[in-house]
Order: sequence, then C-alpha cells, then structure tokens
Amino acid sequence: MPATQAPAIVYYGDDFTGATDTLGTAARAGLRTLLFLKTPDAARLAQAGPLDVLGIAGAARAMAPEAMQAELAPVAALFRSLGARVLHYKTCSTFDSAPHIGSIGAAVRALRGAVEQPWTAIVGGQPNIGRHCLFGNLFAAAGAGGEVFRIDRHPTMSRHPVTPMHEADLRLHLAKQGLAGVRSIPFTAASHGPQALGEALRHALRPDAGNTEAVLFDVADASQLAAIGQVVWSQARRATLLAVGPSSVVDALAGALGTRADAQADQRRMGPARGPVLVLAGSLSPVTARQVAAARSFDTVWLDAPRLAQRDTATLERHARDIAQGLARGRSMLACTRPAEPAPAEGDNTVDAQALSRAGGDLLARVLAMAPLQRVGIAGGDTSSHAVQALDAWGLSYAADMGAGASLCRVHSDDVALDGMEIMLKGGQMGAHDVFERLLHGDADSAPLA
Repeated sequence: MPATQAPAIVYYGDDFTGATDTLGTAARAGLRTLLFLKTPDAARLAQAGPLDVLGIAGAARAMAPEAMQAELAPVAALFRSLGARVLHYKTCSTFDSAPHIGSIGAAVRALRGAVEQPWTAIVGGQPNIGRHCLFGNLFAAAGAGGEVFRIDRHPTMSRHPVTPMHEADLRLHLAKQGLAGVRSIPFTAASHGPQALGEALRHALRPDAGNTEAVLFDVADASQLAAIGQVVWSQARRATLLAVGPSSVVDALAGALGTRADAQADQRRMGPARGPVLVLAGSLSPVTARQVAAARSFDTVWLDAPRLAQRDTATLERHARDIAQGLARGRSMLACTRPAEPAPAEGDNTVDAQALSRAGGDLLARVLAMAPLQRVGIAGGDTSSHAVQALDAWGLSYAADMGAGASLCRVHSDDVALDGMEIMLKGGQMGAHDVFERLLHGDADSAPLA
C-alpha cells in the first residue's frame, strides 16, 4: 500500500464482536474502515482501497499465550509495512483475561516490537456501554442502562466461565499477566483538558519515575475521550504507538485525526430484513436471556448444548435441518442454548464453552448451506468468533447501528451466496432488550438497506 494511502490506525480485535463494535465506532465517525477476517495480503489491500482505519478480527481472547504470539506476529508485520501510526490491540471492555488465556500482557509482549514508543497506552473505560475506570479501578453496568458494579463484584463478569474477573484494579490485574509498571492517570487530569493531561503523561513517563511499561488512562465519562485522543495522537505522530483497550481507543482518536473534506458521520439506520432472520444465541448471560424472552417474532429452537459440545454429528444435523426447514417456511428462527435443568452448581461447568462455541460455527455454516439468508445475528463473543470463521468470507464493512456495543455489518466474500449478507455480532452483555426484534423489523420509519 503506498504511503499516501496508509491508514492512521491498524487494530486487532481479540474477538469478533468487539472487532465489529470498533468497526462501527470508526465508521460512524466518518472514517473509511474495513474489517478483515484475517491478516490481508497485498491483493486484498488493493481491493479495499484507501482506508483510515484497518481492522483485523481475531480470537486471541480464547488463546493461550503461545498461540497468541503466533496469531499476532503477522499483525505486527502488517503494521510495520503499512506505515500506520497507532497499533490498537482491541480488548473486551471488561478487560476479562487471565495469564493462561487471552492474556493482555502476552498481547503487549507480542506487539510491542512493532512500534517505536517504549510505553503502551491503555484506555480503561467505554462509557457509551457503561464501562468506567476511576483511579485505576474498572466498573461495568449489568446490561444496557443497568446497575453499575465494580468489575470483581459484577453479577456476570465475576463469574465468567472462562476468564472470571476477580480483581478490579487494572494495574494489579495486568501485573498478574506480566505487564508490570502500569502507571495510572486519574480522570481528573483529563477533565481539565489536553494540556493538563499531557502534563500528567509527561510526569508519568519522566526518567526518574521508574520502569513505566504502560500508562492507564482513566475514563469516567465520554467527555474525557477527546483530551485522551489528542494526547495519544500527539505522541503517535512523533513515534508509532501501541494502544490497548476497548473501542473507546478509536472513539478518542477519531476527533484528533480530523476529517477528510468528503467525510461525514455515518448515521445509517437499519431497515427491516428482506426475508426471515436467523439468530444464534450462544451466550447464557442474563442480558441475552432477556433478549431471548423479548424475541416474540421468532420460533425458538432450544439447542442440545451438551451433545453439540461433544461434537455429536446426529444432533448437529438434526438442529440444522429443523432450523433450515423453519426458515424455508418463512419463519424467523432463534436457536439458543440454555443451562441444564436443574441449574448446575456454582463452578460446575457441565458444558465446555469453547467446544460449544465451535459447534455453533458449524451449525451456522450448515444452516446457510441449506437456506441462504440476507440477515443473521449472533450473540456471544466466542460464538460470534467461531461462527464467522466457519463462513467463507474475507471481510466485514459497516451497515447500520444496532445500539451501544453492536453493529450490523455487511459480509464480503468471494462466494456470491454469502457476499452482501448482513450480520450482527454482539457480546452476551451487549444490546437493548429488543435487539433481536430490531434485527428483524428494523428501526421505525426506515426502509430496507440498499
């Protein structure tokens, strides 16, 4: 890619739902953005054309450190070759990770050699979806507009089946993953504007401050993002920089990047689906459970989660056939897992979550082979990652806003049956209670998307 076409930001999403949230964030800010489903080669880059933000969707959140190193090495090489200024490792907004799986510390070690700055910028909150960082401690709402909890007391994230959050202080949480020397800049500095924040950053990075591997920027509310973006972009213009955090990293930088003469904020609204819709709900979170209960326009298929996780072929084929037959009759279908009855005891993982997510990807591919669709939705971070990986697609572009934390995307594929299909990917904690109904019926007074 010629230097004149270099994107300002290259980001890697550690799961697919988060990657599409960042895609929507950048597109709505008027930035030319495309999300690749694997590290693109020269031909794909040429096909994409000039970009302000280039995204790569991955699944590092579910990987061991050694696998993460192999996964991220091509990302680092691409960043160096493109001449971009900021390399963004996009984490979940709840920072859920562990030393043995999805380690943010391991990601920083894998990517740090690709940039010139010796320190890493960490943006600690995403206020638009109820994530706030105060004095280094992370707080998160329980669902859209729900009660806010310290992350280690959050009713869902403190009990996450793979990476439960038992520490709210992100400095301590990341230190356990080998990222020592994380200095925190309180939200009070950003509240006084970029000059005060810049001075606080210089103080944190002064030579006599000791080993500063990373600087954690508090984010109490959205008004502080502009100052953070200006300060981080000022640093990145001098020397390339690694930034870690949720979509608020791109949200902060968007204002500092300025706009092209032809750029306009993208406020596309979603029209009704053309034909029936399939939603695959692999999340068992309370938020997703409420969304399932509100999806009254769908026929529900309760998946046999234990047998799917065990790769039982007959069960997989039976579910795919039942779903495809319903779609062929013009019915929108909601396929979802549910915990065994009676509910398992705390910590009793009767179903392998990763195996179930992979089975969800196989199920989606089989259904689409039987009944091609114009629009689908996936709920659950790991389920989304495996579902999209099971498709013969190479990229996603932004189609419409689905509310905080979720975007409707357009699939790019060399397979004409898939190319142009619309897909919503959302984490288990994301979206309003009626998000599945909106996926089918669209926003009020909106026409179908062109």
